[in-house]
Amino acid sequence: MKEMILVLIGAALVNNVVLSQFLGICPFLGVSKRTKTAAGMGGAVIFVITIASALTWIINKVLLVNFKLEYLQTIVFILVIAALVQLIEMFLKKYSHSLYEALGVYLPLITTNCAVLGVALTNVQMNYSFIKSIVNGFGTAVGFTVAIVILAGIRERIEYNEVPSAFRGMPIVLITAGLMSIAFMGFAGLI
Repeated sequence: MKEMILVLIGAALVNNVVLSQFLGICPFLGVSKRTKTAAGMGGAVIFVITIASALTWIINKVLLVNFKLEYLQTIVFILVIAALVQLIEMFLKKYSHSLYEALGVYLPLITTNCAVLGVALTNVQMNYSFIKSIVNGFGTAVGFTVAIVILAGIRERIEYNEVPSAFRGMPIVLITAGLMSIAFMGFAGLI
């Protein structure tokens, strides 16, 4: 149990996929304009990464390793992730059309979100067990969600402040993301 908690905290805070590994930057910067949209994207990423971690572990151990097809990991993992994203896109379109419209082009980008593929490959490289893979995937997705929601909240506050013209728009967002990354480095002492 202690090991699982360490994996969870490590994935969410210490080795935050966006702020320390710099994976998943596209949706992090693109969908973080409003907290509601950022939370919706975070929820979708939590679902996709957690389920993808479980499915890719099973496919890797049952099929790829047994038949010595490990060289197909990346392609197979991308196909699994793409199928999951299509599932969530259909679900949002039917049950939460406003969130579907708000996420716009960024929802299909989860398919190419390198954070999702990065977690699946990390689980394989670290030789995690099934449960540890799911915990690592969930922790990574929670870390992504925390980071994107915090950035969205800061961006909403910055909107009402006087920002020098040279820093308006993306420059101040990148500076904010850099400061968040430095702040998250403080969690390194937890593990």
